Amino acid sequence: MYIKIKRLIDIVLSLIGLIVMSPLFLILTIAIKLNSSGPVFFKQRRVGINKTHFNILKFRTMRIDSPKDTPTHLLENPEQYITQIGKFLRKTSLDELPQIWNIFVGEMSIIGPRPALWNQFDLIAERDKYGVNNVPPGLTGWAQINGRDELPIKVKAELDREYVEKISLRMDVKCFCGTIVSVLKSDGVVEGVTGTTGKKEVASSKEFATK
Repeated sequence: MYIKIKRLIDIVLSLIGLIVMSPLFLILTIAIKLNSSGPVFFKQRRVGINKTHFNILKFRTMRIDSPKDTPTHLLENPEQYITQIGKFLRKTSLDELPQIWNIFVGEMSIIGPRPALWNQFDLIAERDKYGVNNVPPGLTGWAQINGRDELPIKVKAELDREYVEKISLRMDVKCFCGTIVSVLKSDGVVEGVTGTTGKKEVASSKEFATK
């Protein structure tokens, strides 16, 4: 029952978001175009509900001459490819705003497991064990507020499992509020070779250079 209500909430809030955020979208569009040549938006193939594929939308944060389909953590110096405005967009997570459209058209939800890249086969397989791939992916979720880029795949899948088992309005509100705190603190955002969680070093989960 909640899944149907959740979809209605997604439609209403994403529509409001598109309207309210339109001035910010315009400002960021102008800033991106002035800062570097290339398209404003970046499309990337991701895994949606029931492992169907869709194109996620982001504001472009990297130069158009960046290596294509190359894991960010494998780039020798990823900073050289990220534009000046791109650094700001990534740090503040504003590059994710265009996904409001993905939510409005039903490809994503506001809250849910972050959609895996189409070739993150290890993460997809781990999620299959827990039925995570059978729920709509989200703009943010339980794993996002508990580590984001710092999480190794098995830990991320476990947190996604926990979300799926506890999915409810209360859980979604908790994730939403936690996301606001995480964004303000820039928690868990990692660029380059590795990120750190405690004393362990783990590869960044930004598998592919997102432009």
